[in-house]
Amino acid sequence: MSISPSTRLGAMMLLIASLAGLAIALYAYFTPLTGVNGTLGAMVAIFACLALTVMALILFKVSGRGVSITLRVLILIGLAGTFFAAMLLHQWWICVAMVIGLIGLLLDTVRPSHHARATHT
Repeated sequence: MSISPSTRLGAMMLLIASLAGLAIALYAYFTPLTGVNGTLGAMVAIFACLALTVMALILFKVSGRGVSITLRVLILIGLAGTFFAAMLLHQWWICVAMVIGLIGLLLDTVRPSHHARATHT
């Protein structure tokens, strides 16, 4: 049974937000006069957004409830930590991307489970 795109909207939002955060962090790290170019904090934001991207991709494939819950908790911690790091770096667009990622995570959390979708079709 294939999963319709509407049920994966939250995971897709999370993936896009983490990729946007990664792009912004890379820009801030490599561009002179951003105030954080070449700093350790910007590099940490890059790796955090990269980890969020990988976890968002894994979220598309998981099917077990325990694994899914664990992954969502790790993503939530990653979003909060990256948001805090972006605040300290004064990179407000990364903060915006993490809030959008949080909305995507919440949408993915409230989507119907695989068992519920199987019984309705």
